[in-house]
Amino acid sequence: MMSDGNPIRVLIVDDHAVVRSGLAVFLTVFDDLQLVGQAAGGNEAVQLCRQVEVDVVLMDLIMPEMNGAEATRLIRQQCPNVQVIALTSFKEEELIQGALQAGAISYLLKNVTADELADAIRAAHVG
Repeated sequence: MMSDGNPIRVLIVDDHAVVRSGLAVFLTVFDDLQLVGQAAGGNEAVQLCRQVEVDVVLMDLIMPEMNGAEATRLIRQQCPNVQVIALTSFKEEELIQGALQAGAISYLLKNVTADELADAIRAAHVG
């Protein structure tokens, strides 16, 4: 955890490679954030959370196979110390509510700034 000066370990989950790449670049700007993995879908995200030490997951909500809410529910069940931030392109109340009910700690629109993203990750990590 952050108390000993270790960076916050972040996993990015999105079915679009360009979105994952953009978010990864955002994370490199901040010394206290470390990208530990990327997943193209919910199943891969759940597996990575079990294999790699992750603090915070940035989770796309709309993905093929397993949607973000279902992946969030499984991650929170299997890895309760991992916090999930839902990511969405549109402020759709139903999608966001589904993610929050599944255990996401917060949500962000994908057009956030790097600073807003970093602040949300830090806040999620603290709980």
